[in-house]
Amino acid sequence: MATDLTAPRTVRPDVASIQRRTLRLLFSTQIIGGVGVTIGIAVGALLAARIAGTAVAGIAQSAGVVGAALLAVPVTRIMARHGRRPGLVVAYAVGAVGGVLVVLAAATRWVPLLFLGMLLFGGGTAANLQARYTAVDLAEPARRGRQLSVIIWATTIGAVAAPNFAALADRVTTGWGLPPLAGPFAFSAAAFVLAGGVLLVLLRPDPLLTARRIAATDAPTTAVPTTDASTAAATPATAPVGARPPRGAGMRAAWSVVRVQPAARLGIAAVAVGHLVMVAVMAMTPVRLGESHADADVLRLVGIVLSLHIAGMYAFSPIVGWLTDRLGRRAVILGGVGLLLAACAVAGTAGHHTPRLSVGLVLLGLGWSGTMVAGSTLLSESVPAGVRPSVQGLSDLTMGLAGAGAAVAAGFVMQVAGYPVLTLLAAVATVPLVALALRPVPTGASDEEG
Repeated sequence: MATDLTAPRTVRPDVASIQRRTLRLLFSTQIIGGVGVTIGIAVGALLAARIAGTAVAGIAQSAGVVGAALLAVPVTRIMARHGRRPGLVVAYAVGAVGGVLVVLAAATRWVPLLFLGMLLFGGGTAANLQARYTAVDLAEPARRGRQLSVIIWATTIGAVAAPNFAALADRVTTGWGLPPLAGPFAFSAAAFVLAGGVLLVLLRPDPLLTARRIAATDAPTTAVPTTDASTAAATPATAPVGARPPRGAGMRAAWSVVRVQPAARLGIAAVAVGHLVMVAVMAMTPVRLGESHADADVLRLVGIVLSLHIAGMYAFSPIVGWLTDRLGRRAVILGGVGLLLAACAVAGTAGHHTPRLSVGLVLLGLGWSGTMVAGSTLLSESVPAGVRPSVQGLSDLTMGLAGAGAAVAAGFVMQVAGYPVLTLLAAVATVPLVALALRPVPTGASDEEG
């Protein structure tokens, strides 16, 4: 079955030009937004510990993850009705408001305001995640994986630069009278405003709306004529959608599409399971290091190990994208699962050998990259344009909640059974994904294009 994304069509020079401009713009704003997100992550737990105590610092940090997941729902609803540009702008605006509220919470030491601010701060993460889907709205089939992965890779630049900006922001804003550790969130808010402002002014024409107009022009007689979301969901891979989406193309319509489209189910499962395994193991690695090293060395070692892990997540994503286009989506998803299993085996048997644990965390990042890039690409090309933003929002919601749940469960498992058992359970969690990926592809399915 073919969708408007997978149906062969001639590349139009104006579309190619729009796509190149969109990619350059997204690459730039991903760097800016990545700095904003990572600055907050770098000091969020420390600020929460000073305001509310160490016991709730992790919960405050998790609020940002949950916020990003929940905000995916209204943001993608806006995108479904009005295009990518207003959705991304709203997400960054919400993140900026969250940053300001965290600064006010630090000044007033009001814990409820801190949690609300961290929840809204997740808007920056939601925008960064949705940008990867924006990159493939007008991409040609043979380049989707690479173009999506380049936008993910741009996050690396922001993630690497942000810790240095955090220290600078804290020094500068302390002189302005802000409490210690509040300044980085003020800088985060400014970064989100800048990224959102750039997109508001320059992301024209909107790539999603352009893709819909092309679909309507290329196949006007087969466009879905009804405004009933259930009808659109019942034919997810047979009818291009016109310039406007079906009414009610929200989470219910998204689930209806995913339920009848095996490739979409696999895409969502790959993203969610890969994220669950990565978060479960990564979240408890600092605790594992603390079991075998003195306090004076723990922070330095945690910084090194997690930096290597982040490099595995992002630095090689263009190669992962190239492989996704060359080998196919399922092959890279299975390869990502293989790397996740290797990571669990290496990290779980590393004992207190830090270099081996570092290798395990690098493999963990690479496995996450494989499932994220290939899964996101497969999902995007498996559904029609009218419900695509909603399905992508459902995917990010599922991914975020899976990650948040994994972080909470990992702490419990770590306390009761230890790190090796945690890595074993994380490996077992990949079994449903492997079973789904190995199921026979329905005749005519196009999830292996590339």
